[in-house]
Amino acid sequence: MLKFNFSRLIWTGLAYLGVVAISLGGSELMAQNPINGDSLVSASIGDATNFIPGLASDTASSAVAGHAYLGLVKYDQNLEIVPDLAESWEVSEDGLTFTFHLKPGLTWADGTPFSSADCVFTWKLMSDPDTPTAYGEPFQQIAKAEALDDLTFQVTYKRVMARALITWGSGILPKHLLEGQDLDSSPLARQTFGTGPFQLESWETAQRIILRANERYWEGRPYLDRLITKIIPDMATQMMELTTGALDEMSLEPDQWFEANENPQLKQQFNFFRYPAFSYTYLGFNLKDPRLADVRVRRAIALAIDKNELIEGVLLGFGLVANGPFKPDMWAYNPNVKPYPYEPQEAQKLLAEAGWVDTNRDGVLDKEGQNFVLTIMTNQGNRVREQTGLVIQARLKDVGIEVKLLTIEWAAFINDFLDKRNFEAVIMGWTVPLDPDLFDVWNSTKINPGELNFITYQNPEVDQLIDQGRFSLEREVRKASYDRLQEIFYQDVPYVFLFVPENLEVLSNRIVGPHVAPIGLGYNINRWYVPKDRQLYQQ
Repeated sequence: MLKFNFSRLIWTGLAYLGVVAISLGGSELMAQNPINGDSLVSASIGDATNFIPGLASDTASSAVAGHAYLGLVKYDQNLEIVPDLAESWEVSEDGLTFTFHLKPGLTWADGTPFSSADCVFTWKLMSDPDTPTAYGEPFQQIAKAEALDDLTFQVTYKRVMARALITWGSGILPKHLLEGQDLDSSPLARQTFGTGPFQLESWETAQRIILRANERYWEGRPYLDRLITKIIPDMATQMMELTTGALDEMSLEPDQWFEANENPQLKQQFNFFRYPAFSYTYLGFNLKDPRLADVRVRRAIALAIDKNELIEGVLLGFGLVANGPFKPDMWAYNPNVKPYPYEPQEAQKLLAEAGWVDTNRDGVLDKEGQNFVLTIMTNQGNRVREQTGLVIQARLKDVGIEVKLLTIEWAAFINDFLDKRNFEAVIMGWTVPLDPDLFDVWNSTKINPGELNFITYQNPEVDQLIDQGRFSLEREVRKASYDRLQEIFYQDVPYVFLFVPENLEVLSNRIVGPHVAPIGLGYNINRWYVPKDRQLYQQ
């Protein structure tokens, strides 16, 4: 059997899925006093689409919105919920009413005072069924929201909700700029006037996004003048830019990690960070496809894929086998649900039971005169997903399924294929939420265009279990619900959960302040700085 290994290098000495941060060449700078100035230049494989928080779910847009707009609360570096725009809050004894006390003196980036009226406006906008957001449902669980005064905001929920508090980690929207606006044509889709540490300076479509330090940020302006993101759809090109000094930061693919570690120049100029990702990669099915609607076919595909081969050959050991929507270190993870084993003979039996046999003796299964040809799509620029597709293509060929691989530019992939349900199967990834509420991705009501259940999975028991988990504050109740959910996902195979990768990042060692914490890298970017003698870019 052909075994895949996309690099000749296997670094066996790495600690597996532990937080590893290798810092080279920059530690002597920590003693210097922070100073303003300079820019941080990074890259993205995809361009943004919309900067209004909640209206776009793509990574590039969310990254900008996350810098530009803040919530009332946030997760800190240790994954604890702490105040952000709010100074404090109280919760009623019945767990239904939250009263937030806002920090005084806050302003939007244009100088307009921030107040509780903005919070009420955000609730109204996000809970409006006509608002084109995939994240509105938690706001629809609120029975009443009101501004008790300019600095006091109160919400009352219809019923106890586990993620009620962290719902207010979403970016609060400016009432004075969005009220009465058509969101589809609002200038804020391409501009930002938020409360966050960085605001948009310019956006050259498909070229670059430049954020500038917000002088009005409540914690004090960031030390870095600008965050510059170059849109570079090809990872090899990104690596070339990194090597020539045109990038300060890059997320590496596994083979690039080894390449960078063998490059003396890069080891001298960059710090290396390796830490667990809050994400998983999966093979998702369009369940409206008659072939894939048969659970025997989906189970067969799961049995035909060697996940360990993906870990070794594609990730080069930088990851774990996935068998559900939660990471193994999460409390909601069910250790009793095991991954589908690699059993190609059992896969062939299931396919035969479903009526797929090789009547033509040409190596491809057929049924009622139709060959089993499956098109798997993924986004351009992500070599890990492209290589994953090659491995899956070879394994499915072994059991008689011909796979065609198609890579699509990111925006077109989302807008023309996923949103329109115009696909057969996809290789994608999801961020794992810190609260294990699965509603937005898995609930039966979230199958409409633009929403996140684009595989159109519908299961009444899953809907009921999601509700049990999200509308309880009892850990035992939630745990039982999520354990059963994972059992159903194993039986139904709406996805083939493939792997949980690690983040592999390099960052110029002229940048002082980066630190890997339980929440990851970048949580304190507003405190990063470059000493004067290392600065490269002028204001």
